Amino acid sequence: MPQQKITITIDEDGKITAKTTGFKGEVCVEALQEILDADELFMSLEKTDEFNAKTSVQAKKTVRQGVQ
Repeated sequence: MPQQKITITIDEDGKITAKTTGFKGEVCVEALQEILDADELFMSLEKTDEFNAKTSVQAKKTVRQGVQ
């Protein structure tokens, strides 16, 4: 039996997407629903280096002069 895996991604806007592998038929939807309905969604939380990384924002302004 292949390994069953659900990868859940949350983007910057909070949109959640899920990708399943190793499931056949509707079982993947049932497994995902079971995860989403769980009272305790996170059994443990481990912060990665990426979590602790500082973010930087660069602003760039371009000024164009019109040619007449």
